[in-house]
Amino acid sequence: MVVRHPYLDNTSPIAFAHRGGTSAAPENTLRAFDDAVTLGYRYVETDVHSTRDGRLVAFHDNDLQRTCGKPWRIEETDWSTLSTARIDGTDPIPLLEDLLTSWPNLRINIDCKSDAAMQPLIDTIRRTHCLDRICVGSFSDKRLRHIRSELGTGLCTSMGPQEVIRLVLGSTTGIPFSPSRHALIAQVPVRQGPIPVVTHRSIARAHRLGLQIHVWTIDDPLQIGQLLDMGVDGVMSDDTRALKDVFVARHLW
Repeated sequence: MVVRHPYLDNTSPIAFAHRGGTSAAPENTLRAFDDAVTLGYRYVETDVHSTRDGRLVAFHDNDLQRTCGKPWRIEETDWSTLSTARIDGTDPIPLLEDLLTSWPNLRINIDCKSDAAMQPLIDTIRRTHCLDRICVGSFSDKRLRHIRSELGTGLCTSMGPQEVIRLVLGSTTGIPFSPSRHALIAQVPVRQGPIPVVTHRSIARAHRLGLQIHVWTIDDPLQIGQLLDMGVDGVMSDDTRALKDVFVARHLW
């Protein structure tokens, strides 16, 4: 594969600590990310939402019910209040900037979860000068188009949902497809409902287009090995120790 961005300077498949991993600490906490870095991870994945007053938090859900036992919606809550919540009763919610400044060499995959998070994300990226070590993704093609237009050619992104659909369909139909110049990666599940997404054909077509394939979220060591055998370029896992063990056994760590 041709390296087209500093974020993708890895010469072997990439092991991602999904939400920092959940092996030793609650998801999306500084303790989880620190554990991943201590294990030797160079890549982590996180998500971002914006508080009512524009602070960008590294957090997956749009509310705090599941992780903190509070019904607060992030977009409707100020940071001064949100910062008092504790994930699993123990850990504060971090800001994205906390991750960027705590580990200045760590590569971070960032899923922009809401329209409200777009401008705070753009502002944070500009303020921290981190374009070389981030990749931005989203389940919204509209969000991705806006972020790409604001941050320019130095930004690495994954493909949006519509681009992924065209990639997967084209791998069986042969319909021509040209991804956005910013889209260097397809970050996908193994399946979407009954439809296989990660197949030998879709991987081959992505590689012909100069794209990498990263798969989420895989915790089973056997399945991790199967995906690596198929030729995927990255695997995201909550089980950071299981993922590392497979990579070490295959001399990929």
